[in-house]
Amino acid sequence: MFPKPKKQYDAAALYDYAIRALSARMRSVAELKRLLRQRAPRDESGEAMIEAVILKLKEQKYLNDSQYAAAYASYRQSTEKFGRRRVVMDLKTKGVHSEVIEKTISAAYENVNEEQLARQHLARKRLQKPKNEKESARVFRALVRAGFSSRTIFSILKNWDVDTSEIPENIEEL
Repeated sequence: MFPKPKKQYDAAALYDYAIRALSARMRSVAELKRLLRQRAPRDESGEAMIEAVILKLKEQKYLNDSQYAAAYASYRQSTEKFGRRRVVMDLKTKGVHSEVIEKTISAAYENVNEEQLARQHLARKRLQKPKNEKESARVFRALVRAGFSSRTIFSILKNWDVDTSEIPENIEEL
C-alpha cells in the first residue's frame, strides 16, 4: 500500500502539535522546526506559521536553547559519563548555535577532571585493562567516541602500563 499523506496543519493545530512534541521531551529550536516543517504547508505561509509558533513558545518560555543545552550537557556528563567533545558534537547535530554550546560546555565541564570522567565511562561500559594491542586499540576507540582527548586517553593507558606504540598519537589519524 501507499503511505498515507501527512495531514496539513493550520496555525492552531501546529501549535498544539509543538506542545505535544515538547511534552514528550525537551527539544532545540532547530529540532522543533524540523518536526513542524513536516506538518506545515510547504510555502511561505507555512514558514510564517512555524516562525509564529516558535516565537510564541519562546515567549511562553517553553522553548529555550540555552536551557536545553545546559540540561543536555549535564545529563550526558553526569549520567552517561561522556567527554566534552562528544557533547559538543551532539549539540551541534541537534542544531544548537555555537555560541550557546561554547558557553554551556565551558560551564558544565569547568570543574570536571577529564581523566576521572573517562575512568567512570570505562567502568560504566565495563571495559577492563587491555591485555594486548588489539584490546588497547578498542579501549582507545571507545574513549575517542565518548569524546575524550588523546592526552587523557594516553594517560589512562600509560597508568595501566599498556604499550601505546601501535596507537596513533593523533585522533585525526584514526
